[in-house]
Amino acid sequence: MGLVALVIVAIPVGFWIREVSEDYALENAKGITQRLADYAVGPLVSDELLAGNPESIQRLDNRLSPWIANGAVSRIKVLNADGQVIYSNVPTLIGRELELQESSTALLAEGQGSVTYQSRDELIHELDGGTEELVEVLVGSRGADGHPLIVQAYYDDENVRAQHGDLLLGIVPAILLALVVLQLAQLVPAVRLARRVQGHQVVRRLLLQRAMDASETERRRIARELHDEVIQDLSGLAYAMESQETHGDPGQQQFLNQSRTMLQENVRTLRSMTSALYLTDVQDLDLCSSLERLTEPLKDQGVDVRSQLAECSDLSSEQSAVLYRLAREILMNISKHAHARTVDLVLTREARRTVMVVHDDGIGFDAKAQPREGHLGLMIMKDAISEAGGSIEVRSRLGEGTRVVVILGAPRADTAR
Repeated sequence: MGLVALVIVAIPVGFWIREVSEDYALENAKGITQRLADYAVGPLVSDELLAGNPESIQRLDNRLSPWIANGAVSRIKVLNADGQVIYSNVPTLIGRELELQESSTALLAEGQGSVTYQSRDELIHELDGGTEELVEVLVGSRGADGHPLIVQAYYDDENVRAQHGDLLLGIVPAILLALVVLQLAQLVPAVRLARRVQGHQVVRRLLLQRAMDASETERRRIARELHDEVIQDLSGLAYAMESQETHGDPGQQQFLNQSRTMLQENVRTLRSMTSALYLTDVQDLDLCSSLERLTEPLKDQGVDVRSQLAECSDLSSEQSAVLYRLAREILMNISKHAHARTVDLVLTREARRTVMVVHDDGIGFDAKAQPREGHLGLMIMKDAISEAGGSIEVRSRLGEGTRVVVILGAPRADTAR
């Protein structure tokens, strides 16, 4: 991510530096031309030069020859206010009248100079076989007698672009180095933040596991208390009523029979509840057998449970436990609230995924509504399935039943056993 951010920042910065360095190179060419016009050309432009005096032209030639000789300037022309060429390092151009452009006319009123890339005009191209593109610089100046002048200089674009490239080579590494240093400076807090997030995830996973273990422990405690106390007492009461029904007052037999039958039904219901609360751990049986046993309380209530369970021996113990606990939570909710007539429990393998679908034809509920206070079992299981690398989707509408789809991916390396 840090490298991507560096590239995203570096690209526009690179384009900006390129534009700035190019502008600087062109402005530098204009500055050189302006100084050349003010200090080398202007003082030598006299009435004799305007009249075409050869000695005056020669003196200006001698003054400008170093710039011409070393290639700093390819061509130079000096025009008066009428557009007449009063000097050029190409002698055949002297005396010609050129049509002044709007930018040239503005220079006579002491306007700003201009710098442009342009192709060689026909005349210059015929006289010089250099590069096809030149940098044209127009600046204004004044001669020794105060006459306004236009100095037109041509620079080889390769020289200007070379200066542009030198500027880039000088600036870009420094900018990139600064960006890299910035990224390195941000790396330490980023690593610390990542470690804190990872630590919080570990704590969250441990808290979730402890919540699930506490829930399991509480279920087992309640099941033991029901079995050892309530169910035993009610069973003893049922036997006593059966004995009283046999040896007691014949007039009370019908009442005792109905009471005993009702009591035995309640005992069976409590035994089913105890069985659901204290089912054998999934580690003691395979997942399919454990899921089959989860459906027994529903079958005892007369619900038609249809199971299609594929073999899932390659699941990790954590994933098997999550599927088992989630199925138990769903089936218990169906038993308590759905009033369903049929329930479908399907466990399939799709490529490297395990899919569990539980569907009932009960009364359904509003899936978008918040769970009532104290009904957090399904929310906890959603977190558990997420931590195990899976997902859960609940679809339900009032009067149309409920469909729960659980998807688990391949076992994670850190959870496989």
